[in-house]
Amino acid sequence: MKIHACVSCEGFPLIIQISSGKEHDRQHFIEVMEDIKVKTDGRPRTRPLEVLADAAYDDTEIRQYLRSRAIKSNIPINTRNSKRKKRGRPTRFDEETYHYRGTIERFFAWLKMGFRKLASRYERLNVVFKGLLDIACFLLCWKKV
Repeated sequence: MKIHACVSCEGFPLIIQISSGKEHDRQHFIEVMEDIKVKTDGRPRTRPLEVLADAAYDDTEIRQYLRSRAIKSNIPINTRNSKRKKRGRPTRFDEETYHYRGTIERFFAWLKMGFRKLASRYERLNVVFKGLLDIACFLLCWKKV
């Protein structure tokens, strides 16, 4: 069972989804991005300003999706995907803002160290696992506030 999460720069979870462990994370990236809804005074925000992801998400389909929604992508180039250097305009990568990607790593560390039942999945039903995951995210947000 894999956990897919979208986390704000402050460490608050925006979206949490689960999927089977066989699938690559990049296959669920667009689903996670489509489900983002941050409540504001007016209409909810569905489009972040910038997406920080690791090199596993270096895919032309993901970059085109982000470009079509006018979202800046800050994804490093995955050297395993290309055997020779690509021609053309280089992709955007800003090292100064990329250090904020540590928030997602901290978020998963808090989940797996603070809630050991989530680290090794004991539940048979996905609904029960998702419920425990939602409770854990609530408790993490409660500690921050």
